[in-house]
Amino acid sequence: MNIDSMTKYERARIIGARALQLAMGAPVLVKLSKKELENIKYNPIIIAKRELEKGVIPLSIKKHAPKAK
Repeated sequence: MNIDSMTKYERARIIGARALQLAMGAPVLVKLSKKELENIKYNPIIIAKRELEKGVIPLSIKKHAPKAK
């Protein structure tokens, strides 16, 4: 799903869920140097935001379209 088509609530939910995964030991899906990780102090929320920007988060959102009459 394109980040531009997500609501701020969907973005927050995806970032929060991914940050929790990262905090529990999931592998980071974007290339970050040791220096970058030290600069952001290994913050899982910042890492999750970067993953969302790159479009590599393995989560999706299902949206239901209204029924046409």
